[in-house]
Amino acid sequence: MTDALLETMLVPIASEDDAKRTCEAILSELNDRATVHVVHVIEKAGGAPDKAGVAQREERAERIFEIVESTLAGTNTALETEILYGTDVAATILEHARDLEATAIVFTPRGASRWMRLLTGDVAQKLLTNTDRPLVILPRSDHE
Repeated sequence: MTDALLETMLVPIASEDDAKRTCEAILSELNDRATVHVVHVIEKAGGAPDKAGVAQREERAERIFEIVESTLAGTNTALETEILYGTDVAATILEHARDLEATAIVFTPRGASRWMRLLTGDVAQKLLTNTDRPLVILPRSDHE
């Protein structure tokens, strides 16, 4: 069952640290038949001014993808990377998972206080309550 579940993984990555942590966590779960689709969502403000320019955020996404590619370089797993754009990060991830017919959405939890999650919205909680496919939440490393 695990092989089929992780056959077409959608892996959302939020930051450079998240890229390293998540890719290290999925290394032991990879097999030669798996395809890993790594995405970074650039959140659009929906009419309000964006916090940073799109070009600046695209450059950050490319740095994230470099970390992903170097961490997974020694595997035989097919790897695809893509920048997504949307006003709701969780909805954008779920829509892309449907488009890819992903067998699972795989991520590690990001560290944040309850107060910060309340202010910024909790993408993991939105994924959990709105998903139409399995979520695989990998454990964070012991030192966190």
